[in-house]
Amino acid sequence: MKKRKLKAALLGHIDKLASDELEGRAPGTRGEQRTIEYIAGQLEEFGLTPAGDNGTYFQSMPVTGIISLPELKLRSGDWSKALEFAEDFVGQSRHPGACEQAIKVDSSELVFVGYGIEAPEYGWNDYEGVDVRGKTVVILIGQPERPDPGFPPGEGKLDPMLFKGRTLTYYGRWTYKFEKASEMGAAAALIIHDGRKAGYGFDVVQASWSGECYQLSCPADRVLLEGWLSSECAGELFSRAGHDLDSLKMSANEKGFKAVPLDGSASFRVANKIRTFESNNVVARVEGCDPVLKNECIIYSAHWDHFGLWEREDGGIDVYSGAVDNGSGVSMILEIAGLFQNSSVRPKRSVMFLFTTLEESGLLGADFYIANPSMPLDATVSIINLDVMNVWGRTRELVSIALGHSSLDENLSRLAAGQGRCVVPDPEPEKGYFFRSDHMSFLKEGIPALFFLFPGSDYIDREPGYAEAKKLEYIRNHYHKPSDKVKGDWDLSGMVEDVELLFEVGQELVSSDSRPYFAVDSEFKTRWSPN
Repeated sequence: MKKRKLKAALLGHIDKLASDELEGRAPGTRGEQRTIEYIAGQLEEFGLTPAGDNGTYFQSMPVTGIISLPELKLRSGDWSKALEFAEDFVGQSRHPGACEQAIKVDSSELVFVGYGIEAPEYGWNDYEGVDVRGKTVVILIGQPERPDPGFPPGEGKLDPMLFKGRTLTYYGRWTYKFEKASEMGAAAALIIHDGRKAGYGFDVVQASWSGECYQLSCPADRVLLEGWLSSECAGELFSRAGHDLDSLKMSANEKGFKAVPLDGSASFRVANKIRTFESNNVVARVEGCDPVLKNECIIYSAHWDHFGLWEREDGGIDVYSGAVDNGSGVSMILEIAGLFQNSSVRPKRSVMFLFTTLEESGLLGADFYIANPSMPLDATVSIINLDVMNVWGRTRELVSIALGHSSLDENLSRLAAGQGRCVVPDPEPEKGYFFRSDHMSFLKEGIPALFFLFPGSDYIDREPGYAEAKKLEYIRNHYHKPSDKVKGDWDLSGMVEDVELLFEVGQELVSSDSRPYFAVDSEFKTRWSPN
């Protein structure tokens, strides 16, 4: 009976969050206000203590909204092409100059810089020997890769000694590539989209980059234009410049790669439409009962924001409902909050529940919380972050994206075994899911994290390959699209088990006198680790 009630509650939350009434949950809109009022109303109904501004559940932050209107023309020899925005390329400018007036650059030299990485620990520098100041750099997505010499050729195994093999490092993230190009003084940076390495199609990039973007301030150290080229457009550019893109991709995987001038130029103009507004995290607390440990906390987090409304070419309006992304995570955190508040066993440590805004726009809500925490960061012992959860049934395995980074693995694995389940690592570490959600802001501050994204793996009473098929179908057809709505074939029994499990994990963490610590080989290892 309890499981049925929990399943109904989870579905009820997702139904509400994905409803047309909430208009796609875009920050700074009427949809935001309705969304945060719903979340706060549920927390109040459960009886949680507000932990936001001035005794409320809301943590308000100033946001700059930017709609970039870029024009881009590429030239090589006698060939030139005015690219079609959102078809051939997407782009935006976060440079402060574009916040004041239109930016225009004529004939910026095009340079192919491979993966655009400078990584001293790997003896790698794609910018060595080339001055890209004022130039437009064209960059590959992802990171260098080579076959693992320990396996026969053709098996697809990658050498783990080169940028961790299949596991994407931060050097492979598109955010790093723009940061590095800006540091090197480039005028513009264009990443070549590759669906295999990105883990999603160009349509996802179009959806994310064609509308309004957000930031907490207008940084001064950005390139004038940052954007993406479709693979087809990039192929045409390289061909017209007398180069084979596939051959250059191969050479970019070799140490000692040298940047290649493309004997052409980019001319671009960017005009920004600017607005400022307030957006909100939603924050609540269950206070601990131990006189000392109540001043420490764990955090459960999920982002509430999505992409709002989309006007079709025929004049109709579609709603980016975001049922799975991330109505599913928000619904689970709400129910975990209710379990803690109504538990007969009071936690020693406090428990914070954080529902962030602007995750889809670069983890801005999490970054703002880090700068303005409701409880001190050095008193925050761990975070459990949920983003895109399992709506397709019970599983024998639980995918933990942050597996291997901290002692939290021990708590999770032991309690999962009590459910007859085992914990497994990310089956696609090359996609870089680890870097894509709010826990990253906390990891950078030395706070151990668990992170779940598509947690279902081996499904009970399903044919082999079911998990992979459902995930692929979701990414291809629904991820960051208006069709991410509640489906009639969902089975939330697996989500119920995940709620129960992660509640138990949290209970252990708030009942223990010791703090979680990082694994010895984790890049986030801190002073708290006893190793």
